[in-house]
Amino acid sequence: MKKPKLPQEQLIHLVFGGELSDVSGITFKDLARLDVVGFYPNYEAAHQAWLGKARETIDNAQMRYFIVHLHRFLDPAEED
Repeated sequence: MKKPKLPQEQLIHLVFGGELSDVSGITFKDLARLDVVGFYPNYEAAHQAWLGKARETIDNAQMRYFIVHLHRFLDPAEED
């Protein structure tokens, strides 16, 4: 008998960014203007979204986008 296929585990990732006060740190100029790109079910999808935004804003040296592994906050016992 064939085993039923289990749904793929969701490893939720957040992609967001904004303009930094200083490129040597991660302090944003204005938290109210952060760009929340979206939530993604895996790293690969989040990376594609991050790459798109990074390319869109390449001319602004102060602009940075980040990928946050939210699934690690939801289940801190999870190991890579």
